[in-house]
Amino acid sequence: MGETSNKRVMIVAGEASGDLHGSNLVKEALRLDPSLSFFGIGGSRMREAGVQTLVDASEMAVVGLVEVLAHFDVIARAFTTMKRILRSDPPDLLVLIDYPDFNLMLASVARRAGVKVLYYISPQVWAWRVGRVKKIARLVDHMAVVFPFEVPFYEKEGVPVTFVGHPLADIVRPTMARGEAVAAFGLDPGRRTVGLFPGSRRGEIARLFPVILESAALLKERNPELQFILPLAPSLSSADIKPQLAASGLEVTVIRDTVYDVMQVCDAIVTVSGTVTLEIALMGVPMAIIYKVSPLTYHVGKRLIRVDHIGICNIVAGERVVPELIQHEASAERIAAEIGRYLDDGEYAAAVRGRLSLVKEKLGAGGCSARVAALVCEMIGAVRKES
Repeated sequence: MGETSNKRVMIVAGEASGDLHGSNLVKEALRLDPSLSFFGIGGSRMREAGVQTLVDASEMAVVGLVEVLAHFDVIARAFTTMKRILRSDPPDLLVLIDYPDFNLMLASVARRAGVKVLYYISPQVWAWRVGRVKKIARLVDHMAVVFPFEVPFYEKEGVPVTFVGHPLADIVRPTMARGEAVAAFGLDPGRRTVGLFPGSRRGEIARLFPVILESAALLKERNPELQFILPLAPSLSSADIKPQLAASGLEVTVIRDTVYDVMQVCDAIVTVSGTVTLEIALMGVPMAIIYKVSPLTYHVGKRLIRVDHIGICNIVAGERVVPELIQHEASAERIAAEIGRYLDDGEYAAAVRGRLSLVKEKLGAGGCSARVAALVCEMIGAVRKES
């Protein structure tokens, strides 16, 4: 691929998951063409992969209007930096990873500067703001999507689109055999284990951890032999969960890192919604998904959201494979009942595991990063389409 020597790629990932997927993409692209040069917005993983990060993604990863306003200066400075480069020293390609509000504004600048745009990991246009597809059609040269059902949305608008598989298919792997993990975590192999997955954001912990602990206490009352395990997200410290854990009086094994090893030792899991439900599905563990936000946010969201399910694993499956307990339904009693059903009814739990394996099939085989890297090299060698 001699033609692509000294080609420059601007790459933008605004949060931790994008940093991870971006780093794997860059490694694969450099394997195909070691002369490529990557720079832009990313975190520690992208830096390790060889990206010159002009802005650190950790400063950009904020959720909610209040947080965005508090970080507005940082986000505005990052945008100005990228915009200046796109105009004065345009790269050969702009690769955008998720982070839609920021990235679509940047795509608009790139379009005017004549820079080709590859968008990897689509905004959730299928869930809400469907009109965004038309905007993307104007600004993006190629979409690399990670869910098969996303393809028709873009085809309908004439956007070149490739289903590349899901990056998690390559990542979701335990590091130990199940028995080893049980021993490493100090669990009793003769007792059943329930996972408590309260999320990675402090807001989720405040909103959902108390009811998760209440449901665990109910389960323990009914099944005294149960043991509980909780994987602590890298974005949290033990101080974030300690007061609530202490107040509950429950014995819970808290583990940092090795989240897939934690998943594999669980007989069932109580989890917040989000990408984690897809990871649990890929590990084949029965779960109950809980979702609770402020009444105002819920009512506004309900009018805008156009999907039948909240859990990504159910959206991919196209059916309610695992229960979703939303707002007032996310009570300790209901959560305990759903988890209790998995523990008490072996046939039901096995049937759910079987349907979760279909989710895995739908996401395709591994090799997602390599497919996106091939698109990067292909687009760098191609002539930009006319505006």
